Amino acid sequence: MSNEVKDYRDLRVWQHAMDWVTEVYSVSREFPKEETYGLTSQLRRAAVSVPANIAEGASRQGPKEFLHFLSIARGSLAESSTLIVIAERLAYLESERAEPLLAQAEDISRMLTMLRRSLSAKN
Repeated sequence: MSNEVKDYRDLRVWQHAMDWVTEVYSVSREFPKEETYGLTSQLRRAAVSVPANIAEGASRQGPKEFLHFLSIARGSLAESSTLIVIAERLAYLESERAEPLLAQAEDISRMLTMLRRSLSAKN
């Protein structure tokens, strides 16, 4: 973590990912009840994994470990985005709700990429 950042909660990417998780939970409340232990649960777990892995990586010993956890966060973000598209295709989620979530995911992905580049340059 850089010298300016004292805590993972100071990272903009973590803050945006936390906001995104809140939105994912909000939209997934509207999924059919029979999906509670299926798509809803999987989407929520994958979404929560994004800020959780950012936090865990930032709390590790060095940049190499942080990079590893950022990579996991990015994979969880891609998984979440795929599950959002699946929910949209199954008509559990309207395009008007899915598109902003997917756009937010793209923004978070770009932020993760920039943070990875910054850490790689320092490593």
